[in-house]
Amino acid sequence: MSSPLRFAYEMTISHADFLRTLPAVLQGMSYAVNGREIWVEDEGRRLCITLSEQSQRHFGPIPLPVTHVELKFDGYSKEEVAQFKSRFDTCYRRSGG
Repeated sequence: MSSPLRFAYEMTISHADFLRTLPAVLQGMSYAVNGREIWVEDEGRRLCITLSEQSQRHFGPIPLPVTHVELKFDGYSKEEVAQFKSRFDTCYRRSGG
C-alpha cells in the first residue's frame, strides 16, 4: 500500500470563507468538521484537510487573513488527486482588481 499524498498551501482566506467554499470543491461528498480538521470519506478513500490557526498579514493598511492548509489523500490514485487539486485550485482562486 502506498503512503498518503500530502500537499500544503498558504492561503489568504479566513476559516469561515474556506468552509463556505468547500462544498463546491467536494461536489456532494460527505464531510465532517472536527475543530480545524475536515474529514472526507469518498468510496473507501479518505481525505484529511487540516487548517492552521488563522493569522493575519498586512498589505499596507489592509489586514488579510492567512490560513495554512494541508491536504492528505489516502487511497487516491495520482490522477484522482490531480483532478481534485485542479477543482480545489479553481474554486479557491481569487483575482484582484
